[in-house]
Amino acid sequence: MDKLTKEQRSKNMRAVKSTGSKIEVILGKALWNKGYRYRKNNKKVFGKPDFTFSKYKIAVFVDGEFWHGKDWKIRKYDHKSNQKFWHQKIERNIQRDKEVNTELEKQGWIVLRFWGKQIEKDLVNCLEIIEQKIKERKCSLQKK
Repeated sequence: MDKLTKEQRSKNMRAVKSTGSKIEVILGKALWNKGYRYRKNNKKVFGKPDFTFSKYKIAVFVDGEFWHGKDWKIRKYDHKSNQKFWHQKIERNIQRDKEVNTELEKQGWIVLRFWGKQIEKDLVNCLEIIEQKIKERKCSLQKK
């Protein structure tokens, strides 16, 4: 049973943003401060990644644990109300993420996905992973 009233839950769910979340802002500012320039939510790239480095064909996604099903096999039954709806929704999100990864990789993109908590707890490591992929792509472009 939900602890919130229907109206409170509805208000909470309406407040969830699809772009510009706190975590995205943290990662974006950190990248910008390091001198990296990117596009946010580039509609021209399949799956509309949170950050794209078009020159290097690198797509970065910031995934929320709830919406993208982190530890889904374990957490699946945490939902107490409207289970059928949430299971379908989150499983479809997981499937869509796989489809997006596959399509972008077919197109020659490097796809990086970070969990929100991963960015909150270890921003430095996330930045290092992105920087490493950019350096690898720079090297491969210079060899051509």
